[in-house]
Parts: sequence; structure tokens; C-alpha cells
Amino acid sequence: MMFTPNDLPRSALVVLDHLTEHGPMAPRDLSRKSKLPLRTVTFALKKLVRHRLLSKVPNLLDMRKPLYHANIDRIREVEAEIERLRIMSGLHMRAI
Repeated sequence: MMFTPNDLPRSALVVLDHLTEHGPMAPRDLSRKSKLPLRTVTFALKKLVRHRLLSKVPNLLDMRKPLYHANIDRIREVEAEIERLRIMSGLHMRAI
């Protein structure tokens, strides 16, 4: 699957790197740690879930705050494309 910069914007790559490096997080926590606005994080999460790079699961401790998990198998499947987008956007983070 070929990703274009419109499919996965830079913010989505930042979110993906944070989740693969730090584990499951709720959107607000992810926003704080990544220093991205919550609205940007929410948009990135939707894109990443649509491409099956993340999964959304209920947070049993607080049902108002769903957790997002990185789908490591899917990320490895499309790793070359993700790396190409990182290079194009100037990101050099490597979580996996």
C-alpha cells in the first residue's frame, strides 16, 4: 500500500512514533506528551486507525478516555512507506 503525504501527515507520524515508543495512551495524554494540539492529535488518530496502524480500545479504568494501541504487525508491513513519509516530512524519529 502506497501512502501519500495527504494520507499520513507529519502529525500522524509524530503520534505513531509516540504510541510505538511509549505504549497505549488516551488522546489528551498523547496531546500533552507530543506537544500537539488535541484537535491535531484527534485528526491524526482517525487517519492512523483508518489505515489500521492503530487500534482503539476501551479504557476500563475510565470509559471516557479510550486508549490507542500501535498495531506493530501492520506497521512492520508498511514500514518502508512510513519511513519514506518520515524522510519527506523531515522526521527522523524511529520508534520501531
